[in-house]
Amino acid sequence: MAERGDGDDRLLVITDDEALVETLRDESIPARHADPAAPSTIENVETPDLLFVGSDRTDVNRDAVETARDRFPEVEIVAYLGGNSTLTDRTTFGGHADRIVDADSPIVETVLESAATTTAEAAIELRRLLDSVDGRLAVVTHDNPDPDAIASATALVDIAESVGVEADACYFGDISHQENRAMVNLLDLDLRNLASDAPLEEYAAFALVDHSRPGVNDGLPEDLDVDIVIDHHPPRGPVPGRFVDLREGVGATSTVLTEYVDRFGLPFDTRTATALLYGIRVDTNDFSREVAPADFRAASTLQPHADTSVLRQIEQPTIEGDTLETIARAIKNREQRDSVAVASVGRLSDRDALPQAADQLLAMEGIETTLVFGFRDEMAFLSARSRANDVDLGETLRDAFDRIGSAGGHADMAGAQLEVGVLGQVDDEDEAESIVSVAEEVITNRFFEAIRTRPGVPAGAYDRTSEWLFTVSEGSDVGETGVDASAASGRTDSSPAPGSGRYEDETTDSDGE
Repeated sequence: MAERGDGDDRLLVITDDEALVETLRDESIPARHADPAAPSTIENVETPDLLFVGSDRTDVNRDAVETARDRFPEVEIVAYLGGNSTLTDRTTFGGHADRIVDADSPIVETVLESAATTTAEAAIELRRLLDSVDGRLAVVTHDNPDPDAIASATALVDIAESVGVEADACYFGDISHQENRAMVNLLDLDLRNLASDAPLEEYAAFALVDHSRPGVNDGLPEDLDVDIVIDHHPPRGPVPGRFVDLREGVGATSTVLTEYVDRFGLPFDTRTATALLYGIRVDTNDFSREVAPADFRAASTLQPHADTSVLRQIEQPTIEGDTLETIARAIKNREQRDSVAVASVGRLSDRDALPQAADQLLAMEGIETTLVFGFRDEMAFLSARSRANDVDLGETLRDAFDRIGSAGGHADMAGAQLEVGVLGQVDDEDEAESIVSVAEEVITNRFFEAIRTRPGVPAGAYDRTSEWLFTVSEGSDVGETGVDASAASGRTDSSPAPGSGRYEDETTDSDGE
């Protein structure tokens, strides 16, 4: 380690082995004869850049790492576990050291890999931030969380609690998809469902997982000070946070959290390991979509600790009657043009039935791309699927709906949400149904237009019909051409709209889109 320095680095060895001290001094390596675990030994030692605890005895190393952490709370600590450790020892080491060197690993290689790689540095920085949290941490997923978000939040809570920080895995919205509910129930995951007006004063710090901006697809205030952001989606705008880890090159946020659990030297709890493995499998479509080598490594790490029997139960939940009815309406109402099918299912009781309906349409002969949408309260929810090589659904939905809502996702799976604000202004049921009918036509036409135009070209008319139908954020351009409220009778205009910005986050659907 001394040879790897830049010439200005200094190495000090402290050991209770007097003969070793003499040998090191003969080699011109500074060494001190003292008890490494005694607080007085390091009381006057200058703060080092890296501290390595590495005797052969587990008990000595355990005491030394506790003493070192008390004296140097911000320093990177790498600790050798020793050759006779117990699970309790490993937990103790994990609570104080940034990285644990296992007895079965070559020490020098492991130390260098532990302290010098980018992921190691990120883990050390995360540890420092968590150590600075004075109070309770809220780990917040995107709205209506999918398995990747749920698992990532659960794992980050485990990490926080391992360093003495109390934390809650939180979400806004619902967990209504059958498999997602089965995951939470069968694994007995502890999640807190926050109401839209929930007071947040009880939390001293906030972490976002599987999305990257407060107030965008979550119920948090947009101006909230965020402490931690861990995500794998490309950001659609500036990402706030004292600690930010965006891994666009991996297929799931669960992969990133698996690395952190491993880096912190924590034993993999069966529930967390099973959740993380399921999160990776869902977000990568069983390792067939946007998968990276890191996803395979994470899955390999998790597999020995996961409960495969529970995984099978999660993947085979009972399909409820409402979901079957939604799928049937999608099949009956579909409008097909070439290999593209669009279907409105009307009023929704369970928005998580939409992706399942989109999957069922995709399984029909001659169909390669699907969009299924429905209405709940004043919102329109959209879910799309594709197996066509020349279609990027994330871009297509942004082209079609960014100007009238929020949209995004992956090339083969995406979603959108549109607020049909005018529905909140009517009480007559017949009038409401007329508005829904117009909205169905606008959504269908915009999607078909986005499919047939080149990526990056906003589709559909952003005219007075759309302005009248959909609630849009202030500052958006509104075209002056088109028709007025007489569009309730079914008339729409499809004149092209000027360019627009992009939605800030793509996790707009509750199954991970």
